[in-house]
Formats: sequence, structure tokens, C-alpha cells
Amino acid sequence: MSVPSLKSRLADPRILVAPGVYDGLTAALAEAAGAQALYLSGAAVAYTRLGRPDIGLTSMTEMADTMALIRDRVALPVIIDADTGFGNALNAQRTMRVYERAGASALQVEDQSYPKRCGHLSDKSLIPTSEMAGKIAAMADARASGETLIIARTDAIAVEGFDAAIDRAEAYLAAGADVLFIEAPRSGEELQRICEIFKGRAKLMANMVEGGHTPITAAADLEKIGFDLVIFPGGIVRALARTAEQYYASLLANGSNRPFAENMFDFGQLNERLGTQDLLAEGKRYDAGDQ
Repeated sequence: MSVPSLKSRLADPRILVAPGVYDGLTAALAEAAGAQALYLSGAAVAYTRLGRPDIGLTSMTEMADTMALIRDRVALPVIIDADTGFGNALNAQRTMRVYERAGASALQVEDQSYPKRCGHLSDKSLIPTSEMAGKIAAMADARASGETLIIARTDAIAVEGFDAAIDRAEAYLAAGADVLFIEAPRSGEELQRICEIFKGRAKLMANMVEGGHTPITAAADLEKIGFDLVIFPGGIVRALARTAEQYYASLLANGSNRPFAENMFDFGQLNERLGTQDLLAEGKRYDAGDQ
């Protein structure tokens, strides 16, 4: 069965929940849980591949390599974090081409200066509105398919204030953005105001970060006020990091995994979720010449 494109799914009035993933395993588990789209978070890749914070250390090629591995594992639409486009408008165009070839369904690009940092950290700085609008237009010109969406993010609330963030979002929409992402609203009132201003003129994305500046709001409530898409980018890493911390402490304290056994899959359970037997059976079919 074919998977609907992200563009067609966003035409549905139901809000789309895109869980954060960072590799093929988390993508496959999210798909098995019923996800209809995924979000490849630059922060999550920094946390897991580099063991570093989200302060602009992850490279474009590391993200593209991760995207290609996820695309090899799942067919779901994947939104990929493109940071600032990794430079000027020409760099943003190259990022579009590379990520699109790797299988991305949408690129999220932001108006921070480079190197960027997590939208829920302090002391960010922004590029001029006109420069960001130029990046968006350049990316639109570079994409191979109109099905590949551009999600324009502004971090202006924390730097220039709410009204400035709205002005920037208006400029980015005019430049060709398909989806608007106004990062880190500080209250339910600001979330609602964003929808009042842009609903019907642009698709709107919200970001839920545990412990961030935006109050955690359920998808159903975001849908009611007018959001089309919500991402939970780093939740999986926070969940796994806590589990891993407890696992290693238990192992080193006990010299065995027995005390932790109820909190982990055994060998067979993990292979069941990986689809090991089905994959081996497929390989055997080719070995036998039954294709």
C-alpha cells in the first residue's frame, strides 16, 4: 500500500503528529506504533551520534547520511531538520538537493545565525529577515519536486519579541514557505494568536519540548486552535537516555542484567520487532531461485 505524501496528508483537517526519530530503529518502532510521519531532529542526532548538545555541531552530511538510512528502513514521510541551511542561500540550495535525494519529504530551515542552537536555549541571534527570505526562495528554486515542502522556522520570539516573529513569518510565507513554524511561544495565548493570524493562509507547525518554553499541549488541543502539524523532536532521546542511565548503573552495580530484565527486550523480542525472521525468509527465497 502506498504511503500518502506529507503534502497530501497535511490537506487532511486532522492534526498530524510527527514523533522525533534519530535512526532506523527508532523510525521502525515509531512506524509500528502507528505514526503517519516522522521528524528527524538535528538535536536528536547531536545527542545520539555525537553525545553533544544542540549547538550547531552536527554537519549537513551527518544528517543526510542518517536520513538515507531511515529512508532505507521506512516509507513514511520524514521531515528533516535543516538548521540554517548550513550557510547562505547557495548552501541552503545544496542542502535541499542533498536532503531531497536522501529521501526527505520536507526541510525545516530557521533564521538563526550560524552556528545555531536549540530553540529553547537562550542567547540566540538572528539573520536579517531579507536574508532568510532569500534562503527560502533559493530552496524553492532548487527542489526537484513540488511535493517536497519547506518549513520556515523563526526564533524571533526569544530575540525580538512576538510581534517581530509574526512579521518575519509573514515575510517567509511570501518568499515561498509551505509551512510556518514560530518557535517557542511562551503561553497558550501565544499559540492561539499564531493560529488566529495565519490559519487558512499557511499550514502551521507546533513543537513540543519537554522542559522547554512552550507549555506542553496535547495534539487534540493544538488541532482545536488551528495547528496542522506537531512534532515531539527529542522526547525519544530523553526517554532512552534515562533508561540507559538506569541500565548501566544496574549492570555495573549487580554484574548482571537480571535485575533489569523486566525493563528490556530479550534477544527474541528485539528480533521480532526488527523483523528478523521475515528478512531471513526473504533472503532464502532468493537463494532458492523462487523470485
